[in-house]
Amino acid sequence: MLTQYILKQLGSARYKLLEDGTYFGEIPRLQGVWASGSSLESCREELREVLESWLLLKLRSKDPIPGLKVQLRRLSHQYA
Repeated sequence: MLTQYILKQLGSARYKLLEDGTYFGEIPRLQGVWASGSSLESCREELREVLESWLLLKLRSKDPIPGLKVQLRRLSHQYA
């Protein structure tokens, strides 16, 4: 379930080549999920890591996650 969510969100990512030759990537639907890198591939990898961290923080704090419905009560016992 989480892997599918991550892959879906990464599929909606937008990337830009900046004037300094670095890359910027973001997932517009998820506020605060962005990354930069010296290459497109490093930017993609950093964005995946940021998304995973963002997702874990949201689950831990029981904040709503756009596009994901989970039973937080069950998860809180397993990952507390």
